[in-house]
Amino acid sequence: MAGEVDERDLLVAAWDTQRQALRRAVDGLTDQQARDTPSASELSLASLLKHAALGEPPWTPVLHGEGADWSDRDGAAEFEVGPEETLDELLRAHAEVAARTDDVVRALPDLDRTVSMPVTPWGPTAPPRPVRAILLDLLVEAARHAGHADIIRESIDGATAPKLAGYSVDPDGDTP
Repeated sequence: MAGEVDERDLLVAAWDTQRQALRRAVDGLTDQQARDTPSASELSLASLLKHAALGEPPWTPVLHGEGADWSDRDGAAEFEVGPEETLDELLRAHAEVAARTDDVVRALPDLDRTVSMPVTPWGPTAPPRPVRAILLDLLVEAARHAGHADIIRESIDGATAPKLAGYSVDPDGDTP
């Protein structure tokens, strides 16, 4: 049918919107500013980027129904940015992982297929879930990180997400 939009394309587009918001939060910042933790959170913009880049790939086997054992996975280490890592490298890694994950999502045969959830060190293994539900959870997680990034960025230099996205803001603070 002409004009029909594929659900996978909608999911990928929504997920990419959140990824772009995370990447946009570092626009114009130095490596040091991206490492700063100016809010009550221990998170920095660099640590959010690193976590996002490291957090997506382990889901590929799960989405393919291959199962996964994450018993040895150190979730906290995914947020640790080494002294040699640059903002440019983190941005590049995040974009490359996003492109690979998007390809995986577009190639999934059936979003209704139920798959086993990974074994994790941070809680009991969840019951099997439909692939669609996992993708929606991952999209929500990306949005959560983008929101954290908004707060951190505003704490660094006052830049807000609408301004970074190129929206003009009227004196009342409303965006068009």
